Amino acid sequence: CKVNSFESKLPDDVKACKTAATAKNMRQGTLDDHVWEIESGEHILPYTDKLFHEAAVEWLITTNQPIQAVDHPSFRKMIDIASQATKGVVIPNHKATQAEIINIFKRQMT
Repeated sequence: CKVNSFESKLPDDVKACKTAATAKNMRQGTLDDHVWEIESGEHILPYTDKLFHEAAVEWLITTNQPIQAVDHPSFRKMIDIASQATKGVVIPNHKATQAEIINIFKRQMT
């Protein structure tokens, strides 16, 4: 009884007390800090080795790359860097890539 400051040790009372304490402390967690909204029109495919292999073969064929391109250290470096991305990868368009190549060339010439 709470009136007498008496704590019952009867099994049913102990179980009821534990259940009440557990229910009082239970709170559903949230994913707010771990989830972000994907912009409309953007769809990120889940990674699989098979899907990556298919994409690499398609890239080789459609861009007329030599098969050895996938063995090149710079290709592997690019893939390793991209694999660390947690929010997708922004791939620059051809104009941005062209401008970067020109800037690199200019820096090397000076």
